[in-house]
Amino acid sequence: MLSFTGSLKVFVALEPCDMRKGFEGLTGLVAEKLKEDLRSGALFVFSNKRHTRLKVLYFDTTGLWLMTKRLEQGTFSWPRSSEIQSAKMQLTPEALTLLTDGIDLKGARMRPWYQRD
Repeated sequence: MLSFTGSLKVFVALEPCDMRKGFEGLTGLVAEKLKEDLRSGALFVFSNKRHTRLKVLYFDTTGLWLMTKRLEQGTFSWPRSSEIQSAKMQLTPEALTLLTDGIDLKGARMRPWYQRD
């Protein structure tokens, strides 16, 4: 289980990507499709078409991290780009943890007492 907290920004690419992409290919997607700065310290999350694999790209000021998760069965709960009307969606670090642990985020919401500014 991954655990991210604090003011970390997480951007999820809503359209599927080719999981053969490595550092350079995903870096290009961050700039071209997500319109974000890779060096901002955010996590950038990508999925394949079947939503059985994830890749997370992260720049930690000394270099790039590329994390991958492949499900043995089932799929990740993934928002549709047609529902959001954007190429990306921003998640809280806690929501990313839920997503990677198999929790369906549709209809889930943070309790009012948990909301952070």
